[in-house]
Amino acid sequence: MSQPARRVEVILSLRTLLLVAGAVALAAALVTIRSAIVLVFFALFLALVFEHPTRALMDRARIRRGLAATTVVLGFVLLVLGLGVALVVPLVDDLARFLRSLPEIVESLQESEAFRWFRESGLGDEAEQGAADLAGRIPGTVGGVFGLVGEALTTAVVLFTVTFLALFLVIEMPRLREAVASMLMPDTADRVLGIWEQITRTISRWAIGALVVAVIAGTVQGVTAALLGSSYALALGLIAGLLDLIPNIGATLAAFILVPVILAEEGVVKAVIMLVVIVAYQQVENNLVTPTVMGRATDISAFLVILGVLVFGTLLGVLGALVAVPLTASIQIILREVTADRRARVEAARQERTAATQTLAVQGADAPPG
Repeated sequence: MSQPARRVEVILSLRTLLLVAGAVALAAALVTIRSAIVLVFFALFLALVFEHPTRALMDRARIRRGLAATTVVLGFVLLVLGLGVALVVPLVDDLARFLRSLPEIVESLQESEAFRWFRESGLGDEAEQGAADLAGRIPGTVGGVFGLVGEALTTAVVLFTVTFLALFLVIEMPRLREAVASMLMPDTADRVLGIWEQITRTISRWAIGALVVAVIAGTVQGVTAALLGSSYALALGLIAGLLDLIPNIGATLAAFILVPVILAEEGVVKAVIMLVVIVAYQQVENNLVTPTVMGRATDISAFLVILGVLVFGTLLGVLGALVAVPLTASIQIILREVTADRRARVEAARQERTAATQTLAVQGADAPPG
């Protein structure tokens, strides 16, 4: 005999409904202002990069934080602008010529016997079409130039906003630390501020080291391209330096651009020389330059580096891939501190077990034979 159907009632209080509505509204607001959140995130990242140089200047020059932070940030901006002014004309011209010549370079690769598979696989036609599309975007008219200038101004406004947000964050960093500490119990505040300090030190050291390594990579590969006779040496050096900011695999990725260009320009022999230089430099960088320059700033494994590049590259695009190492290192620092107590208890339990085992072994050895 079947049981009678039961009526189930779900009662939602007004408070629950308001909490759900508030959560939905907050999620919608975050989606709406996601671009602003990304800007604030990168401004905070830059602020952590500038924090240690600011402290060093305060200690050496005996000046206040506001003046030290302004000097560091604006000095960095002026340095970048100075390098840009010095290199912008030849660099833009080199890049424009390189992009315009991409279709001819790809066509030359298709005709090369060394890249016969490139032609037979059908990849050559697709690459040639993509190169033609990219070359077609290089402005050749006044309207195109003005459009490019408009995009450059938009980018400049974004960079200006991020830079000055970073400046204000550096100036207000002690107050932010005090505000965080004031909301936490003393022991918890000490742990949180300790994690904050470790992350700040890691990011600052990483930024300086990554810049030095990228300059070395761009110089080595750009000079090599120039010595081999490439007419795009400056552009190729810039590309190699930027790609080298991607850890462990940056120089290898550069090979997929530099070697075909040298092959199309100068032939197989010089392309092989370029490939040998890139592979040799990648080994030197991974085993000597990076450990020496970066030191133990990040202290993360190669697997976590690649994983971080994949995850943050997917979430934040190219910029995410570039800052993947310090972000991954920061997460590792947080997890290490959060699990410190448990790891200490586990280690103590292991030592007790080892001591007990040794005691039993000694007792067994001392016992008279039965």
